[in-house]
Amino acid sequence: MSNSKLYFISDAHLGAGADSPQRERELCTLLDQMKQDAAIVVFLGDIFDFWFTYRYVVPKGHVRLLGKMAELTDAGIPLHFFIGNHDMWLFDYLKDELGAVMHDEPDTLEFDGKRFLIGHGDGLGHLDRRYDIIRHIFRNRLNQRLFALLPSGLTFGIAHAWSNHSRKGHIKKNPKIFEYQGDDREGIVIYCRQRLEKEHFDYCVFGHRHTPMVKEDCLPGSVYVNVGDWLLHRNYAVYHDGTLQLSDCLKIEN
Repeated sequence: MSNSKLYFISDAHLGAGADSPQRERELCTLLDQMKQDAAIVVFLGDIFDFWFTYRYVVPKGHVRLLGKMAELTDAGIPLHFFIGNHDMWLFDYLKDELGAVMHDEPDTLEFDGKRFLIGHGDGLGHLDRRYDIIRHIFRNRLNQRLFALLPSGLTFGIAHAWSNHSRKGHIKKNPKIFEYQGDDREGIVIYCRQRLEKEHFDYCVFGHRHTPMVKEDCLPGSVYVNVGDWLLHRNYAVYHDGTLQLSDCLKIEN
């Protein structure tokens, strides 16, 4: 079988919730399938609910997924990883250990004669100034070095508590937070429109919003795709023969 498909996966948030081991096993099953016909596999961030790359210590867990990622790159299948707001501290771990191509910001990819604008999606459009400040603090190199001085047990405890509190707080504040907010209230869409003013993309593919959709009427001359997530929806996206579509875990062969 020829390697002719471009795959996208986003927001597995492994490490969060009691069902995390099951989500990881299901994701590994999907990667086994992708290995049969994937030309490129793209992870759109927040694959881990939290990760911090230490100099000598590898965080506990996720060994099944890391092994499957290694199988992909060992088989010659390029693996791209766009860091999210939960796993922004991966740094170069996946690059050094697995040969993944790491992306800190949205980037472009050309495949099968089509141009893709790809990213995780957090902080785009600058609709939330408070989050912009927090994102800047978390990405500051000095703050990262100071955080690394704390014991790993403490850092992971702080991170998971923050993540759970933030997730529950946002849902409580806006129960419809994962619904499409409208073309002028979606930061990713606003960002894509700005980029499309300067150059053409056939597809704009993002994650972060946990809202699976293929929307053809919000961007001029381009298709907006949100892959959804592997946390709640078990969605992924695949481009093949001129079509990009969403799939789900119901099509995974166990």
